[in-house]
Amino acid sequence: MIKIINLSKSFGKQEIFDNISFNINRGERAGLTGRNGHGKTTLFRIITGEDFPDSGEIFIPGDYTIGYLKQNLTFTEKTVLKECCKGLPLHQKKDKWKAEKILSGLGFTSEDMNRAPGLFSGGFQVRLNLAKVLVSEPDLLLLDEPTNYLDIVSIRWLTNYLKQWRNELMLITHDRGFMDSVVTTVIGIHRKKIKKISGDTGKLYNQILKEEEIYEKTRINDDKKRKEVQQFIKRFRAKARLAGLVQSRIKALEKKEKLHRLEKIKSLEFSFAYKPFNAKTLMRIDNITFSYDKNRSPLIKNLTLTVGSNDRICIIGKNGKGKTTLLRLLAEELKPDSGEIHSHNNTVTGYYAQTNTNTLKDSLTIEEELMDSGADKQKARNICGAMMFEGDDALKKISVLSGGEKCRVLLGKLLTAPSNLLLLDEPTNHLDMESTDAFMAAIDSFEGAAIIVTHNETFLHTLATRFIVFRGNEVSVFEGSYGDFLEKKGWRSEDTDLIKNNKKATEEKPQAALNKKNRRKLKAEIISRRSKELKPLEEKISSIEDLIESKESELSSMNTNMIEASASGDSVKITELSKSIHLMRSHIDLLYKELEELTANHDIIKKKLDDEMHAIEQADQKCS
Repeated sequence: MIKIINLSKSFGKQEIFDNISFNINRGERAGLTGRNGHGKTTLFRIITGEDFPDSGEIFIPGDYTIGYLKQNLTFTEKTVLKECCKGLPLHQKKDKWKAEKILSGLGFTSEDMNRAPGLFSGGFQVRLNLAKVLVSEPDLLLLDEPTNYLDIVSIRWLTNYLKQWRNELMLITHDRGFMDSVVTTVIGIHRKKIKKISGDTGKLYNQILKEEEIYEKTRINDDKKRKEVQQFIKRFRAKARLAGLVQSRIKALEKKEKLHRLEKIKSLEFSFAYKPFNAKTLMRIDNITFSYDKNRSPLIKNLTLTVGSNDRICIIGKNGKGKTTLLRLLAEELKPDSGEIHSHNNTVTGYYAQTNTNTLKDSLTIEEELMDSGADKQKARNICGAMMFEGDDALKKISVLSGGEKCRVLLGKLLTAPSNLLLLDEPTNHLDMESTDAFMAAIDSFEGAAIIVTHNETFLHTLATRFIVFRGNEVSVFEGSYGDFLEKKGWRSEDTDLIKNNKKATEEKPQAALNKKNRRKLKAEIISRRSKELKPLEEKISSIEDLIESKESELSSMNTNMIEASASGDSVKITELSKSIHLMRSHIDLLYKELEELTANHDIIKKKLDDEMHAIEQADQKCS
């Protein structure tokens, strides 16, 4: 278990954390949310010791191991499998089947495992790093945007894998559906503070919204009362007869903390300008075929599709099958080998691909780049603000921007000119969760059509009514919602491919795990773990419950004494009791908070152990 106590961190004048405290409990899978630049990755780096807080402490057990997914792509072994096996714990160095199983789940074929890491794309090299971290089975697993280079099949595999993760996990992702499927608690970085709840992101955001609504109502009410007191003081300050009362009001006003208006949090603002279009069909795709290598099977073969004026079409499938290539064909960056693509004369296309950051001119400022796309100075400034390049930030040169900032500039260019057909290739990879939600809402309200390559299943469920599906060596069109697709088609055949690729790993897995003796041993281990992990928690919970009961009793006595002191007019005693009651209530609140965390942790571990025991008992029934 990790304890973070009173942590503060700043970069120059920018304060990131202000005296934050929270725990990562045993067996907890925590999602870390917050807007870009609010410190999520910085917190990970502090936990791993790669960065340091300005103040505060982190308590990590001495034998505790931390696995952190890094973007560093330095490999030393000759094959992918050998590189992945480097991550195995010392006592499991011979269990290469574990590495094969994880590599297969992340999309590596059995042939890929014997190839050199340097032969793969950057995306697959990041997957290899992810496999090395997963196979190391650390006590705490830190994953920062692990889905950015994964296709939908690998994301579904990773979701199931992490749901079975026995140790602690902290996850950063812009994919809300992925996070909510995996985590048991959510930690939000909001206004330089930390808020932690059991549940999903929706519960966290609703709670923050309610608290800020209450704060704002209280602030407005306090401001009103403060003005009334100030008017009283101003009106009667000169009257000697009321001097005591005026001074009393002045002192009360000085003591009362002034609630300040909450600072507006910057967020991306998307609104796609629509170019009016009166016909029914924007584009026709007639039997197109395309291949980069004429000696190999085509990536796209005999695809036919009509794009309606209000369509929401998502292109889905495994990486490397041709999704981005199809979008480039529709954007006229490539020409089909055969077949034709017909666009209506009034079709105006807006095209976004994060790989197109190389089209940005390094010598221009952000504002100039947008003006170069047709926006006047005022519109360029407005779009800069919408993309969170406010004030002097709009005058930054393209050459000094990060990859994520350049992608925001590309999105900004998409807003400069009206269109009626949007072609979007994984547009949310560099956005935070709130910006992703805003982007999805903007697509939903766009009056034209959109064709989107995405692995985000929230997008698929919310937006899409039609699909272009890359499966195996074929591409087809599916009419209906994503729920219809999962019910009628699903990813079963892709999952079968993973099983085939992983057959060798399965065969090499020690078969002793299946025999009766081993099942008895596993049962005994679970019973032992139940006693070792749950009993201390239960004792702690019982101890805190007793302490709360005792403190509640003391508080009740204090309240009784306060009533008596008020009746007798003993001002000294009233003051002393007021302080004591306040301290006691604060102490009880902290005890309740600790009790809630311990109970939630207990329930997580208990469910995990119960599930493991249930699985073994099912195996017993099958074998009997």
